[in-house]
Amino acid sequence: MRMSDDEEALDAREYTSIAWTDQKYIWVQLEGEDEPTRSLRVKTTVEEWRDERRFEVLKGWRNELYGVYAGGEYMKGDLLWSVERSASPLFGVITYGAHMTAYTSDSSGAIDRIWVARRSPTKQTYPGLLDNTVAGGLQANEDISECMVREAKEEANLSEEVMKRAVPCGSVSYFTVRGPSAGGETYLFQPEEQFVFDLELKSDETPKPEDKEVESFSLRTVYEVLESIANEEWKPNCALVMLDFLLRHKLLPASIPLTETDLMNVKWRLHRDLQESLDFPVLPTYTNRGECFW
Repeated sequence: MRMSDDEEALDAREYTSIAWTDQKYIWVQLEGEDEPTRSLRVKTTVEEWRDERRFEVLKGWRNELYGVYAGGEYMKGDLLWSVERSASPLFGVITYGAHMTAYTSDSSGAIDRIWVARRSPTKQTYPGLLDNTVAGGLQANEDISECMVREAKEEANLSEEVMKRAVPCGSVSYFTVRGPSAGGETYLFQPEEQFVFDLELKSDETPKPEDKEVESFSLRTVYEVLESIANEEWKPNCALVMLDFLLRHKLLPASIPLTETDLMNVKWRLHRDLQESLDFPVLPTYTNRGECFW
């Protein structure tokens, strides 16, 4: 006989052990012989936290599930359990996204302008900051390309036909500590990996805001993009994706005094091994808004 929702919730509480050590830290012991069972128990726990208003970050509840994978590799390892998107920073698990940079080229084929999105001033996280042309979080076991197509339609009104020209270009991975602009508790440790795409748009192909996520799009020169990054006008992780784009296409001007060692260090920081030990002799980089990156 199938249990009712209330009975399932009680069963989940029985096997999800929460032990408070102080007002800042908790231990969660998760048991379960399969992914649906473990995911149910996580769901019950975080819903209790939300209903009890235990964490500020849960005020941004999204009703989207992020996956936690064996080995920390997206869809290469088994899905161990899933968790509400807004709750993922509380567990410190790796989260994944898909980001695309759209650009235009001049008559010689060289990149001359980049399409930059501005986030809506009403967004729960990083309101009003600059963003990649299209970006979105990957839900549990979601195909990366399908996510990119969906987000492109929802955020920029770009058709599936146009998105067939999008080129996958690897990923950007890093460790971050959430600052005040992220919403909710600060100093939550969060490793992230963003799968990146490039898309050349024709002169008559213009991204347009389709939902309430994006306020506007603007076409900017490389210099304007670099200036806005230096002024910290960007959502921090999207600035990293943009920097990766500029490096891959060798668009950094010669006036920026980077040695070969500097470039190697930047590239290494953009492609971190998220499974390695945190005991490494590298100082974090801080922004004026309080976020920091390794």
